[in-house]
Amino acid sequence: MTVSEVSTSDYNPGAPEVPYYTPKQPVAAGTFYKQTPDDEPPAIFKPLKIGKLTLQNRVGVSPMCQYSSTDKCEVTPYHLIHYGALVTRGPGLTIVESSAVSEYGGISPRDLGIWNDEQARKMIDIVEYAHSQKQLIGIQLGHAGRKASTQPPFIHLEQAVDESAGGWLDKVYAPSPIEFRPFGNYVKPKELTIKQIKQIIEDFGDAAKRSIEISKFDFVEIHSAHGYLLNEFLSPISNKRTDEYGGSFENRTRFVLEIIDNVKSKIPTDIPIFIRISASENSPDESAWNIEDTKKFADILIEKEIALLDVSSGGNDYRQPPRSNISKEKREPMHVPLSRAIKQHVGDKLLVSCVGGLTDPHLVNQYLEDGTFDLALVGREFLKSPGLVWEWADKLGVRVYTSLQYGWGFWPNKQQVIDLIEITEKLKLEHDKQ
Repeated sequence: MTVSEVSTSDYNPGAPEVPYYTPKQPVAAGTFYKQTPDDEPPAIFKPLKIGKLTLQNRVGVSPMCQYSSTDKCEVTPYHLIHYGALVTRGPGLTIVESSAVSEYGGISPRDLGIWNDEQARKMIDIVEYAHSQKQLIGIQLGHAGRKASTQPPFIHLEQAVDESAGGWLDKVYAPSPIEFRPFGNYVKPKELTIKQIKQIIEDFGDAAKRSIEISKFDFVEIHSAHGYLLNEFLSPISNKRTDEYGGSFENRTRFVLEIIDNVKSKIPTDIPIFIRISASENSPDESAWNIEDTKKFADILIEKEIALLDVSSGGNDYRQPPRSNISKEKREPMHVPLSRAIKQHVGDKLLVSCVGGLTDPHLVNQYLEDGTFDLALVGREFLKSPGLVWEWADKLGVRVYTSLQYGWGFWPNKQQVIDLIEITEKLKLEHDKQ
């Protein structure tokens, strides 16, 4: 057999997760590479177990709306390119942007949706590609509540959009008929009936089921932050109801907890469930949801066997100060104090992530070493630099495995090349035996 007669599969059988050829990755990109037998990874590159999942590092891609769906709220080739570029370079996990669980639950007409099976099927290509790279990927499930039916921010910031542009101003609902910003660009919502509340609870569960059974995501995240519907129910600022879903802490948390129960009832018990929360509303109103409320709520989440609490803040009170001012005194990323307080409260009973302003790998590594949080979720830095994990490894003076397609030009030394060749040879032998 001449060299020209040798097929690609003789060198690498290809990843079985996709119907086209992409090489089977011997090691997940972003995995710490030992240059000597005694090398130990810094905290960022220590594996993290979340239920049945094992992350190869502790840097994840935070969900970020792209406002680029079809008019049916389905993914397009843009999303495959966008998420593919990220997962190829090795984050510990990637969370697909908030996807509406109900037809009128999107932030904008260009948000992704997952309220029907076809929307879920269109996401399969993204998930299969991520799995072909040995990468973990999940989806954030959300409902915009009183912040629904607005323009994508690159068209007009916080501008309500009517039916002529694909909006649904007459179908914007919230716990109470209170607009987000008085005299602003948001519509005044209608108050949800009990029947509608029960339907949205079912919608979250059904969307989670589609995410796992059809799209094959590895986990789901429930969006209960940033002034969207679930956050609106939690907060006394936006929830003035007098029935079983308003008033006391127990009543205001009921909606979110019933959603968790519904999601759990419709997906396998070993699928991790995350929840993102605004741990503080950063509000001048003394009645606003605060860190003590979040600690109390975290205790309930532990009982509900939530896998990870994703800590953010704000978004439900237009009077909140600029984010850059919130942690000015401590001179640290704005959500670090909140994550620290929650992690100290829950200990090892609940994993805690932090998001927002995490730009310095040395500082992030120290927070992880100190146990301030368990996972760093990063948004804007990944948009700027999809190879952020790789970049942070360089700055920390360590090496990580790269994908086979990229690695040929960047492997740090001969030994790593030899290691990967040996692993690939083992894959080929396993393939030949099948």
